[in-house]
Amino acid sequence: MDSIVSAASVIAAGLAVGLAAIGPGIGQGSAAANAVEGIARQPEVEGKIRGTLLLSLAFMESLTIYGLVVALSLLFANPYVG
Repeated sequence: MDSIVSAASVIAAGLAVGLAAIGPGIGQGSAAANAVEGIARQPEVEGKIRGTLLLSLAFMESLTIYGLVVALSLLFANPYVG
């Protein structure tokens, strides 16, 4: 039973990191593309767009970090493994 729980924890940790990276990765690419497009249209507001982009990228990246925290807790602080 213990080996099944350990194997499931490793698989779940891999899925947590993988799935947590897909959404923010797509969102970051879309946000960067739209920011570059906005800067190309209105170069005079480049500083404001860049600041907003960096803030939104930080928020998106935090979702990936949460997935990493879940994966690490499954691997190293799993209460189901004896």
